Amino acid sequence: MMFEPSSRLLFINTLILCTLLFLQIPDIQAQVGHLPPSEVDALHEIAKQLGKEDWNFSLNPCDGNANWRTPTLNSQMFNNVVNCTCSPDDACHVVNISLKGQDLAGVLPPSLAKLPYIKWIDLSYNYLTGTIPNEWASTKLVFVSASANRLSGRIPAVIGNLTTLEYLTLENNMFSGKLPVEIGKLKNLKLLILTANNLTGELPMELTSLTNLTELRLDSNYFSGRIPNLGSLTQLEKLEMQGSGLEGPIPESISLLTKLTRLAISDLNGEGSQLFPNLSSMTSMRKLMLRGCNLRGSIPGYLSQMSNLQYLDLSFNDLGGDIPDLSDIDLEKMYLTGNFFNGSVPSWLTDEFDNEREVDLSYNNFSDVPQSCYERLNLFRSYTSTNDSDLGKCLKSHPCLKTYYSVHINCGGPKVTIGDKVYEADQDLTGAARFLPSNDHWGTSNTGSYWNRNPNATINDYVATNVSILSMKDSQLYTVARRSPLSLTYYGRCLANGNYTVTLHFAEIIFRESRSFKGLGRRVFDVYVQGVNTIKNFDIKNEAGGVDKAVIKTFNNVRVTNGTLEIRFQYTGKGTTAVPERGLYGSLISAISMESEFKPLELKQISHGKKRTFLVIGVVVAVLLLILTVVGIAWKKGYIGNQISRERGLRGSDVKTGVFTYKQIKAATDNFAESNKLGEGGFGSVYKGALLDGTLIAVKQLSSKSKQGNREFVNEIGMITCRSLFSEDREQPKPCYTNPLASAESKLVGKPG
Repeated sequence: MMFEPSSRLLFINTLILCTLLFLQIPDIQAQVGHLPPSEVDALHEIAKQLGKEDWNFSLNPCDGNANWRTPTLNSQMFNNVVNCTCSPDDACHVVNISLKGQDLAGVLPPSLAKLPYIKWIDLSYNYLTGTIPNEWASTKLVFVSASANRLSGRIPAVIGNLTTLEYLTLENNMFSGKLPVEIGKLKNLKLLILTANNLTGELPMELTSLTNLTELRLDSNYFSGRIPNLGSLTQLEKLEMQGSGLEGPIPESISLLTKLTRLAISDLNGEGSQLFPNLSSMTSMRKLMLRGCNLRGSIPGYLSQMSNLQYLDLSFNDLGGDIPDLSDIDLEKMYLTGNFFNGSVPSWLTDEFDNEREVDLSYNNFSDVPQSCYERLNLFRSYTSTNDSDLGKCLKSHPCLKTYYSVHINCGGPKVTIGDKVYEADQDLTGAARFLPSNDHWGTSNTGSYWNRNPNATINDYVATNVSILSMKDSQLYTVARRSPLSLTYYGRCLANGNYTVTLHFAEIIFRESRSFKGLGRRVFDVYVQGVNTIKNFDIKNEAGGVDKAVIKTFNNVRVTNGTLEIRFQYTGKGTTAVPERGLYGSLISAISMESEFKPLELKQISHGKKRTFLVIGVVVAVLLLILTVVGIAWKKGYIGNQISRERGLRGSDVKTGVFTYKQIKAATDNFAESNKLGEGGFGSVYKGALLDGTLIAVKQLSSKSKQGNREFVNEIGMITCRSLFSEDREQPKPCYTNPLASAESKLVGKPG
């Protein structure tokens, strides 16, 4: 029998579905039994308390119909199942209720205690509030999962009465206060997950009595005190304390946990340091993270004997010396960022570099590093140099050909123009250990991969795209963002030295603002500018008051002394890690601007030239204004206008007059000697005088108080001319005038001769 490709695929999917349906009915040959009325009534109450409205009570909850048992294919986020166990006499009882990913908005149902056979309750990924009901203490529950809800308050002490409990996960809620000491009564507990809550206080010593634990996760809380002695938990296979709030050192008893396959401790508080803990007996270790644990000394050589080790993160410690040869193990990812390793970069990392292995050696003190940049080997600021501007030797192929005074980057997105600013594209797909320059004046360095990443997830690890329409100003800057699970650095280089203003644009475009578990995410990270922790525990959503809203952070007077400016974003283990799906955590940045607070040199030169031009023009204008002012004052006081008008008046009359210089008049009158005065009146004095050629003249000196007009003055001159002031046989005198002060009315004083 032949099948077309599409038919063959349909047949295979149908076969898988039927197989899964068959496997999900383990205890029932033919589901024909019925629940007792008391359990049906309890289901009615549970539905009401949960806010579940689609249960069809006209159908038998135990006969496997799709309403009560919805088939799913490989979904870790959704489940809609009620399982029953039935006896041969057709008596059935509810043993399992799994209602995942349905955004149920009620409370954890107290009526669950009315189901006497209930063993399993999974209400993960909903929108439930409240806390764990006291009524549950009477149940025989084995499995309780209420992850990714809005549960809050203290974890009740009655939890200790659930002595049959083997699995308890309360991850991604808002529980607060101290962990109750009654937790130590859960002797059968195998899995305890309290990640991403707001729990405080010291861990109770009773926790160490849970000797059957195989998995303990306490990440992203606000515990205090030292890590307790966990040596008694010898069955542990997974221990995670990222960003827990606890203090170091890591207890020596951890060496007794020989079954560990995953160990993650990060961002311990306290200033004391310790040597690398003894983990030599953990031969089954696959993933090891001791990040930010204040470790000093060197990496122990026994790590090369951990043949199963695939993931190693020892970043942000005080480790130094040489890196041991780990080439014989199948190491896929190694992060040694932010330490003090020196010497040469090991040849096993460069000579035969495995293209599948990702290694980050950024921020170290190597004396010799390769000249080339590698796709999966991050050597950003990995070596000592006398020149602080050396970010990486591979940048020598990108020399500074000019000096820059600003850098604008649209992080993760295409080129965008906002006003007069052009934000350059940043569309490199990056990687877990990647340092490649984008161009000659800026680039990025990225470190880290997602610890508990769902391998089936489809999200892009390092670029986020908005999932809804954005309405904020300059929305083009926020439609795409760069994200990182550990450390992300943006650097500007070839910059002019001086003070800069750094502007960072943020918007939460992944989490949703809805009555859904998808809106319960909390993103928390730190921001560093030029190595200074400028923002600690930054939460974009909280800062903006919601999602899809811009948050702009501005830092002034950022000093650039070596031509480089660095902005770094670091995840420190805080916030949620599993909503809306596992792996969506870490930093998120939309756009970056670096702008000098001083003018570029060429603009200064142009500005200086303009200033000189403006200065010359200003001086000329000032001189002209001064001249015009002086002329205006002289005109107003009569020094210019009155004299000209009088001269015109005299010349336009029939009077025979002459015009003489003041020097001539002064000499003719013997400097206006009193003996030459002919008369004096209210408008001035009249003097006689003789010129060098013997010509006799009469001079009238106007008073400064005279208000005599031109016409009157001319008439009076005529009178002086016409009257015989001298003897008849002498030449008729020529009248003249002088006005050293101002125009004045004159009056001749004298008797007819």
